[in-house]
Amino acid sequence: METTLTPEYSKTSTVWPMTIIGILFFIFGFVTWLNGSLIPFLKIICDLSTFQALYVTLVFYIAYTVMALPASWLLSKIGYKNGMAVGLAIMVVATLLFLPAAYQANYLFFLTGLFILGTGLTILQTAANPYLVILGPKESAAMRISIMGIVNKGAGVIVPLVFSAVILSDIGDASEQALLALNEQELQALSERLIIPYLYMAAVLTFLIGLVKFSPLPEITPEPQQESDNKSGILQFPQVILGAIALFAYVGVEVIAGDTIGLFGSSLGVDNFAILTSYTMAFMVLGYIIGATCIPRYLSQTHALISSAIAGALCAISAAISAVDSSSISQLLWGFTSIPTIPNPVFFVALMGLAHALVWPSIWPLALDGLGRFTAQGSALLIMGISGGALLPMVYGALAEITTEQSAYWVALPCYLFILFYALKGHKMRQWRA
Repeated sequence: METTLTPEYSKTSTVWPMTIIGILFFIFGFVTWLNGSLIPFLKIICDLSTFQALYVTLVFYIAYTVMALPASWLLSKIGYKNGMAVGLAIMVVATLLFLPAAYQANYLFFLTGLFILGTGLTILQTAANPYLVILGPKESAAMRISIMGIVNKGAGVIVPLVFSAVILSDIGDASEQALLALNEQELQALSERLIIPYLYMAAVLTFLIGLVKFSPLPEITPEPQQESDNKSGILQFPQVILGAIALFAYVGVEVIAGDTIGLFGSSLGVDNFAILTSYTMAFMVLGYIIGATCIPRYLSQTHALISSAIAGALCAISAAISAVDSSSISQLLWGFTSIPTIPNPVFFVALMGLAHALVWPSIWPLALDGLGRFTAQGSALLIMGISGGALLPMVYGALAEITTEQSAYWVALPCYLFILFYALKGHKMRQWRA
């Protein structure tokens, strides 16, 4: 492939770099999917509407758009390894900002901390993903990214359970109605429960700075390739531009499926709404296991993307139209209603995790193919696509305000259809046509 590791490193085992990057991907998942539990929690303690609560996703993911190109520039100046250490340091600053935010139950402080956290993650993601593409044959890149996805989404399964156990475990009735009945002092005490977990998070991130900084992780050396020699800029590569749009659509529906399921369940009266994100993440882990075991031996990256887009579209339609039964959390996910063959809509929201799990690992190698010396810029553009997690949940929130939270899941359908277009045609394009 057109991008390689440093020559002296290419002769050694990839176990150690995969381990380091795996730890980082666990951190990506833990920090990112904490938002799914944080959103309904902040909605209560800060007295927010559904739309206002989704500012959490807006400020967190918009950092990827604002900071992706500066992150690319930073990596070109200080290298990928040092860049990852800087990204972790920025995340430490962000987690420490959560301490006064929790002490004062100040939503603006929370949002500021989330933006800074997203900034640090932008640098980490811009550096880490190209490693996975070049650590072996490009045909199996989706398999390697799927392995990291298992780690990432495994953290997403764990974090809502940890959040619920640490923050809500001894409250008794933790339903939205019961928490809204708390007085101002009780809500303040509830907010302050966030302080200790974020202190621990800052300590772990500080440890990881040392781990990355003093590890033998190598630098990436881009090598020009014939296809990129006659190109003057990254905008001349349709496969990466369209790939960034496809990732925008994908991350949007990923965040909708992971971060709104708690709000949806809360609106239906589920007591322990904070753990619902775990269901979506568990399905995503299953999808990544399929990718890690089946790509490329049984399933090509292109066919995986096509299958994911079609399955996601079907799940989005089902989530928006199927009947509701909220009598218990088990029935909420698996219960049958007036149509005995169709589960509850929250089940389909969770199942979206399985449907789109292979989109991210399939798009990256397809989009970066043939970029040569423009690989770093291409990676930055793809990272900018993560801003879909900022904007599309806000569209969901606006639709939920004027219709219902269930009907708002229609927003996912056009996203899956664009991903299908990219899988069928977009990734093959090597020049723009008039």
